[in-house]
Amino acid sequence: MRAVVTVSGEDRRGIIAAVSAFLSERDINILDISQTILGGRFAMVMLVDVGACPKPLSEVAAEAEEMGNRIGMSVRLQHEDLFNVMHTV
Repeated sequence: MRAVVTVSGEDRRGIIAAVSAFLSERDINILDISQTILGGRFAMVMLVDVGACPKPLSEVAAEAEEMGNRIGMSVRLQHEDLFNVMHTV
C-alpha cells in the first residue's frame, strides 16, 4: 500500500533527516521524493510504501503530525488514493 507524505514550513537544517528517520523507524520505504525551497519556505512531497509498517495508517498519520509539531513543520501522511482525490482538478 502506498501513501503520500507532505511536509511544509520554514526552512531549516535537518528536516529531511527527521522525516526520513521517522519513516524508517516504522518500516516505511521512500519510493519517490520531491522538495523545494521558495522564499525561505520548505515544501516536500514523498511517495512511500507503508506495506511493511506494523501500525495502522491512521495511527502513523497521527504520529507524523505530532512529529511535525515537534520540529515546527506541518507533516501529513495520507493514503495515496485520498491524496489523489483531494488534488485532482
